[in-house]
Amino acid sequence: MSFFRAFRSSALTIAAISLAGSATAQTTTLPKTSSDLFKTTTIWKIHLKFTADQWAAMEPKGGGPGPGLGRPMGPPEPSMLLASGFLKGDTNNDGKLSQTEWTALGSKFFNYWDSQKVGKLSADQLREGINSTFPIPGGRGGPGMVAREGMRNGMSGMTGIDFQYVKAHLDFEGRPFKEVAVRYKGNSSFMMARGSDKRSLKIDLNEYVKGQKLAGVATLNLHNCVTDPSWTNEVLSYRLFRDAGVPASRTAYARVFITVDGKWDKKYIGLYSLVENVDKTFSEDHYDGAKGAIFKPATRSLFEYLGEDWSKYQQTYDPKTNLSAAEKQHVIEFAKLVTSATDEDFRAGIDKYLDLEEVARFMAVTVWLSNLDSILAMGQNYYVYLHPKTSKFQILPWDMDHSFGQFPMGGTQEQREKLSIHKPWSGQNRFFERLFATPAFKNVYLAQLARLQNTLAKPERLIAQVDEVARAIRPAVKDEPVEKLATFDKVIAGESVAPTGFGGDAGPRPNFGGPMGMGPVKPIRAFVPVRAQSVADQLAGKSQGETAGGPGGPGPRGGFGPAMFLQPVFLRLLDANKDASVTREEFQAGFAAWFASWNTDKSGALTPDQLRAGINRDFAMPFGGGGPGGPRF
Repeated sequence: MSFFRAFRSSALTIAAISLAGSATAQTTTLPKTSSDLFKTTTIWKIHLKFTADQWAAMEPKGGGPGPGLGRPMGPPEPSMLLASGFLKGDTNNDGKLSQTEWTALGSKFFNYWDSQKVGKLSADQLREGINSTFPIPGGRGGPGMVAREGMRNGMSGMTGIDFQYVKAHLDFEGRPFKEVAVRYKGNSSFMMARGSDKRSLKIDLNEYVKGQKLAGVATLNLHNCVTDPSWTNEVLSYRLFRDAGVPASRTAYARVFITVDGKWDKKYIGLYSLVENVDKTFSEDHYDGAKGAIFKPATRSLFEYLGEDWSKYQQTYDPKTNLSAAEKQHVIEFAKLVTSATDEDFRAGIDKYLDLEEVARFMAVTVWLSNLDSILAMGQNYYVYLHPKTSKFQILPWDMDHSFGQFPMGGTQEQREKLSIHKPWSGQNRFFERLFATPAFKNVYLAQLARLQNTLAKPERLIAQVDEVARAIRPAVKDEPVEKLATFDKVIAGESVAPTGFGGDAGPRPNFGGPMGMGPVKPIRAFVPVRAQSVADQLAGKSQGETAGGPGGPGPRGGFGPAMFLQPVFLRLLDANKDASVTREEFQAGFAAWFASWNTDKSGALTPDQLRAGINRDFAMPFGGGGPGGPRF
């Protein structure tokens, strides 16, 4: 069947899915290997049992309710967004900012933000500069900015939420596992589901009973799919990565039931995706037994040099394996190359540190999927793997629920559908700018993208996979609230729906809409033909594509980032003549005034405590985002 016939037959497809409910891959045969466990359309039955005390202890402290619950989520504390960026000016690493260091930092910021080199910052340039330089909700770090030590990276972590393991009992297809460790997981997916029973879960079989595994696997990730009413984005994205030769998590599905003493008796919580954990077992399975170093960075400025002290990298790179001194130094050396090497030296030296072919393959799939909730825009949802035999870095995908151009904060629908293949990242990004200017990478990347475009990413192939998965999981979706099934049928058929979160058992409800400018997003069936045509046109030189939205990207608010809170405050504090722009003189005068005001002991050096106190006082943001022009929640 041709693609166009497949696309026009969406209504018939849904009817077929409904009639084919008996074709679901529900199974009771216990898996013996990880390959048995992770089969795309298999649906396992998982039953978790908690005492009342265990269930209560799992509830995280901190943070407010998520936006998916119909309540507002206010702006983060200003110092959480700004302090680490300012502290980067501590060039002598004495833990303080001298007046000389502070003045130099102000000049550096202005020069970096004044991209047109006209000696004046417009409101849009100010917005882009803030988003490019300071940490963002949902992803730690602007260019090399390290978060507070010990905090969880990500949106929920920024609100003070931390997840603690509790003991529980697990039945997997009737097989008992005693004393497993269970905790909640996720960032935006947790915030959206915090008022409901269906939250993402991480299960560690090995935490309390050493050596306890299921089919050779010690950790199970159960993702609640609250941001994807089709339940297909994640599993099909990982499948595309794997088909393209990128080491990527394998998936299955699970019906999850929970018993809590005195509260529930085997209550059906819903259908989850079961996602392979990226850990030592993953490394052994996907790299022929190799045990490489694994990092989970949260930064939009990967491999920026922060000095020779590893402690400045620890929080941002969030290693998931124990690192040797040599592995730490390898990160620092590559960061130094990326940050300060000449173009000639960079091109000559990059192959020593980066597996260009593997990274080109990863980038080709990421860009084709137009996934902006990733390394491309938000600076999160990816792993870095250091291969022990080659000593070269690779990049691996993670958290794919907003793929297929479905990240509603990643620019307009057109920007996501027609995302540039030549400049797919948001804002300024030195690592990508230098990488894409390197022929040894760019040529391989374009070849991989062309191969993907002509084979694995054909629209009719991807749509057939959507239908295959939908047939398998629809009976499990049908057992959830009826509103979810209705939305599921719509998105499988290709109908656009508003971004959703699940604020309880009432089913999906729109969130992030209206004031933040995010309209409906296209599901896979409607997205892939447009994306395929755009990629084809760009490869043929007929189109340049669209620049990415998101932090630092284009748009009336500069995308989703700290500037949505901070730009009005910066403008109010620095724009002395109130002409909606900031000259170099105004910028320097404002910086000098901040130092004088915040250095309360007049010692000539700002301590971190003085810096945070001053930021929180002067950058206090009214609820709604910092005054006129800020977003209203």
